[in-house]
Amino acid sequence: MNNSILEKSVDALLTRRNDAPLIRDFTPPKQVELFETLKQLRFNGQLILTNSCGRKWILHVHRGLIIYATGGEHPVRRWRRNLATHLPQIASDRSLSNESWENQLATTSIEGSSVCWQYQLLTSWLERQQITPEQMARFAWSVIIEVLFDVTQAVQVAYELKPSSSKLTPVVAIDAAQAIAEVERLWQAWQANRLNYSPNSAPVIKQSAELQHSISAPAYQALSQLLDGQHTLRDIAAQMQRDVNSALRSLLPYIQSGFVELINIPDLAAPVLSSPTPHDTQAPSIACVDDSPWVCHIMEKVMTTANYRFVGVNDALRAIGVLLAIKPDLIFLDLMMPNINGYELCSRLRQLSCFQHTPIVILTGNDGIIDRVRAKIVGSSDFLGKPIDPDRVLGAIHKHLKHSV
Repeated sequence: MNNSILEKSVDALLTRRNDAPLIRDFTPPKQVELFETLKQLRFNGQLILTNSCGRKWILHVHRGLIIYATGGEHPVRRWRRNLATHLPQIASDRSLSNESWENQLATTSIEGSSVCWQYQLLTSWLERQQITPEQMARFAWSVIIEVLFDVTQAVQVAYELKPSSSKLTPVVAIDAAQAIAEVERLWQAWQANRLNYSPNSAPVIKQSAELQHSISAPAYQALSQLLDGQHTLRDIAAQMQRDVNSALRSLLPYIQSGFVELINIPDLAAPVLSSPTPHDTQAPSIACVDDSPWVCHIMEKVMTTANYRFVGVNDALRAIGVLLAIKPDLIFLDLMMPNINGYELCSRLRQLSCFQHTPIVILTGNDGIIDRVRAKIVGSSDFLGKPIDPDRVLGAIHKHLKHSV
């Protein structure tokens, strides 16, 4: 992919310093491009997107495929709404309150605790055969579509990658290109109807007397119950069993007449999760930049066996963009790579304040004095010869991460 979002020019990235990489006009083609890059990296972990107002969306990714999404303006409303739509047998169980969910989460042991509480509950219900894999797939698809729709409204986003060392095998893994195509269809329909409103806003009757005189008594009674200012357009669409586009169109005459207005409302209360114990803290993240897929494969086996989080990058030109997004705890750099060698890449990383103290270990088959001296000059922390020796690699990690604490 010649123009990948992560393949920024080094000079352009240097101007960003500690900021997370920005994507302007995060259109569907750019979204597809980003996820294609994550698929190439076989990335596992979280893709965190933040808009200019500081609102965050988190997409949980397995080998570049989306397994779940959360965040945004109303993550709990979204959760409860989709429960009612896709898992009515769960939603109708009055015993499943926030307190009940908290108890379930406290006793649920799912490998990869970085996955959000919503996904953990879904997995728990699946294991107990309270829901089917098909129901979980439909639920996840609906949630992911909603999140990506909201992301598409953002003018620009900053992105951050948080790798995971989890060996979780997801029940649902959705190809981002398919989801983005559906979101693009919905977004085009939304724009075609000139619906310059957020589906997360809540309609409320503003001029009750005028509205009452303009419609029948039964219609007014129905609207007054529906438009109470406590439910978003998405909530109301779900109650009406209609898509949010048509639900808003049916309310537009009242909105445009000033009888009804759209307001912002807070999210519902989320379950109170127990504070993580020291055992739950995330393992250090390790990155390896090497043009050899085989070397990255070996390094990944070494890292994951030792319970480190790992990201391998085979394209040196893309490396700075990936490393800025991940901000790993330690970086291995191959010395001899096309386009930009390990010396130059190390030097440019050290110019970024966020990598000034990050351990950088040079990997090379040329273990000579001159190479070692030059590596030190450009700011490397250590120097390891090839072929890869797992014990030496792990020894270097232990040495430098211990010193950097």
